[in-house]
Amino acid sequence: NYFWNIGFLLGITILLQIITGIFLGLHYTSDINSAYYSLFFLIREIYYGWCLRYLHSNGVSFVFLFIFLHLGRAISYASYFYNPNTWFSGIIIYFFLMGIAFMGYVLPLGQMSLWGVTVITNLLSSFPSLIEWLCGGHYIYNPTLKRFFVFHFLFPFLLCAFLLFHIFNLHFLSSNNPLRNSTNNKIAFFPFIISKDFYGKILILYLYLLQIHFGFSSFSHPDNALEACGLLTPLHIVPEWYFLCQYAMLKAVPNKNAGFIILFTSIFILFYFMRSLSMSFYFIIKTSSRFNGFYLCFWFLSLFS
Repeated sequence: NYFWNIGFLLGITILLQIITGIFLGLHYTSDINSAYYSLFFLIREIYYGWCLRYLHSNGVSFVFLFIFLHLGRAISYASYFYNPNTWFSGIIIYFFLMGIAFMGYVLPLGQMSLWGVTVITNLLSSFPSLIEWLCGGHYIYNPTLKRFFVFHFLFPFLLCAFLLFHIFNLHFLSSNNPLRNSTNNKIAFFPFIISKDFYGKILILYLYLLQIHFGFSSFSHPDNALEACGLLTPLHIVPEWYFLCQYAMLKAVPNKNAGFIILFTSIFILFYFMRSLSMSFYFIIKTSSRFNGFYLCFWFLSLFS
């Protein structure tokens, strides 16, 4: 089914992010006094600069939408159990995407960007001198912005290496199918699978154009369109939708260190899936009875949370 074509769509969106990011980096100024204005200069004065900016800012939402669907499919059909190397490299890619997206969220230096990075970097206060080493000082200033810009520009190329490793393991060891087994009796990649990928690519281009021309910055908080002000705090720190789950964990725990540990544990626990087959939806359905319907409901609640 089309769940096995999401990886191709994810690769297309990541490639589009890298291409648009390179062109945006040519016009961006990583200075705390001019970063905000350089972005608006790009939108207003550069030919089709607005298209590049909104392609890049809205494209990250499509990337995380597809990666969540991709992870959900792998968990549901126990793909991690039959091809652990592909699963391991995929989780590393997910880590990189989270870091790249967070650093990119800071670069426009809007009101929500400034206070969001202030809150998140303060989580590192548990480690002595780590904030000063990362931010270049005791607070967010020019060294922080320059370092985030450099890492945000370089990490996608390192991400490409893990993507190649991910694709190599997938094609070398193959994947499973909706019946949860891995067999050599598969359909040919061309023209059957590539044609479905092509239909998905047309859909993605349509969604991109629809969002760029009619949605604009609807995925972002309106406060992030305001210039950052260190003397005025927003009512609430509202991250992007793909970070709401992690931010909810931090807000749910009153202790900062405990929230930091829970946050990283919730991500690193994905590595445990390689050794467990009983986490898959197929296994729960296969072994379900009138006594363990509770576990089936719990699985769906965990998935939609």
